[in-house]
Amino acid sequence: MQKGNISVQTENIFPIIKKFLYSDQEIFLRELISNAVDATSKLKTLSSRGDYKGELGDTKIEVILDKEQKTLTIKDKGIGMTESEVEKYLNQVAFSSAEDFIKKYKDEASIIGHFGLGFYSAFMVAEKVEVRTKSYKKSAGVTWICSGDPEYTIEKNDKKDRGTEIILHVSDDAVEYLEQGRINELLTKYCKFLPVEIKFGTKTETVYEGEGDDKEAKEHEIDNIINNTMPAWKKSPRSLKDDDYKAFYNELYPFSQPPLFWIHLNIDFPFNLTGILYFPKLNNSVEVQKNKIQLYSNQVFVTDDVKAIVPEFLTLLHGVIDSPDIPLNVSRSYLQSDQNVKKISSYITKKVAEKLNNLFKKKRDEFEEKWQDLSVFVKYGMLSEEKFHDKAVKFAMLKNVEGKLATIEEYKEKIKATQTDKHGKIVMLYTNNVNEHYSFIESAKNKGYDVLEMDTVIDNHFVQHLEHKLGDVTFVRVDSDTPDNLVQKDEVVESVLNEKEETKVKEIFEAQMPAAGASIMLKPLSPDDQPVIITRPEFMRRMKEMQALQGMSFGDMPDSYNVVINTNHELVANKLLKMKSKEKKDDFAKYLYELAMLNQGMLKGADLTAFINRSINFLK
Repeated sequence: MQKGNISVQTENIFPIIKKFLYSDQEIFLRELISNAVDATSKLKTLSSRGDYKGELGDTKIEVILDKEQKTLTIKDKGIGMTESEVEKYLNQVAFSSAEDFIKKYKDEASIIGHFGLGFYSAFMVAEKVEVRTKSYKKSAGVTWICSGDPEYTIEKNDKKDRGTEIILHVSDDAVEYLEQGRINELLTKYCKFLPVEIKFGTKTETVYEGEGDDKEAKEHEIDNIINNTMPAWKKSPRSLKDDDYKAFYNELYPFSQPPLFWIHLNIDFPFNLTGILYFPKLNNSVEVQKNKIQLYSNQVFVTDDVKAIVPEFLTLLHGVIDSPDIPLNVSRSYLQSDQNVKKISSYITKKVAEKLNNLFKKKRDEFEEKWQDLSVFVKYGMLSEEKFHDKAVKFAMLKNVEGKLATIEEYKEKIKATQTDKHGKIVMLYTNNVNEHYSFIESAKNKGYDVLEMDTVIDNHFVQHLEHKLGDVTFVRVDSDTPDNLVQKDEVVESVLNEKEETKVKEIFEAQMPAAGASIMLKPLSPDDQPVIITRPEFMRRMKEMQALQGMSFGDMPDSYNVVINTNHELVANKLLKMKSKEKKDDFAKYLYELAMLNQGMLKGADLTAFINRSINFLK
């Protein structure tokens, strides 16, 4: 038996590994199984080259749990190691067998582990690690044992079959990894799509034998294989049908609504990347849908926090990105500065824009059907990514209150003649709530205007974004001004009241107005417009909405709104002024004002109850 010290620069390497090598202790299982996959991939590469003449046989990796012995074993039937290789690769921490192998067979091998320290993650959970290995070459088996300090032992063993068994003697502070459920959870999380079959125990399969009445169910024990070795993203898009993509989506996200459509990514220059990105139904929501893209490196799960890999808006998509050019164990700051990652981010943005543009051009009807679900995603992308905006501005759609869709350019052409103001700006009228703004919408339509429906969670930002980007467009909500002034033009409407009558009307209404928030103004509108209209100035309302979205507030500052008295309406010009008593005039003015408040959804609680009671009295 040989004894020695592991070749490391400090004797404190093991405490460092235990505490600082990985942010998650559970990562050890991913690392060890990744190494086992590497060993198997190496053997298959050697066999395909003719450098290994033997039978490959069963190349399954086994994970074996022995709770009684407090051991967890990872067993492969891969390339194995000779005694000299054990000394080189296990005793020199900074040396990686995968690194050596890549240099030799870089054009043929798919190797996960470039990381050198992967094997040593075992010491995060084990008080002793035992490695039993036998090389594919003709040599004796070797056992290497280390108890979490730089001392180790190496001795020959009688292992007959090639491959490596790593036996972890689990430490008392890591007994959770002796639970079958916990190991199953980790295998499902990190190893679900590894390219070599992984067995974890057995399961019962029911098989029906015989025919007709003689048919009987028989139970058989079979290997419990936890992974899909050929996931959809590794297959050629030509070999996949729509049902295959949907089935894979269901494999990733069981019980989810089916996706709208998907993009199959496949690129090998200037970097390697495969994957499938799905467009989910967002249902007008942003936050709850994030962190659904899973990042893999050669089919090994890395993370589902991909903010460093893809632009923010693409985190709304679901699916898988797999790239060997993204290292497994790196910091987010490294990812954000890595040139390969930047190229990947740019490529994915481009592919997503192309997919949407192609669908818009070739299947516009289908695109419009899906727009309700796509709109939040597209708008979010335009807001947050300049390059995406430049492409998406051609297919982003605006929807009016009748449900008709048009691109931004098409809509500008449609309303240009009627909705260009005196400053030469095209005024896009909109509502964020069709029901609440119904009377305002009808008044705008009566003026010959078209009204957009802008009711997604990010439309406050989006309208300002378009104003800034387009330059010749301004957005005005239908309740922000009187119908005659929504599109500002040099049109003059004469009032039927003289100056003295107007002064009297103003005095009557001022007596009924609350002190805070409201500004009263008289205006000669169409007799068909409402007698009293409450409008919310666009600038102040937007500012409050934007600050509310950002979690800020104006404190106790009341709502800012205008109370506009239509001096040409018969209820004001005739009925109000002809009333005899001051009490009746005050009651009537208050009633008209409260009607306007009701129209804006501002009459609530005790005020609403009092208004209803007063209405009943009026009817009596």
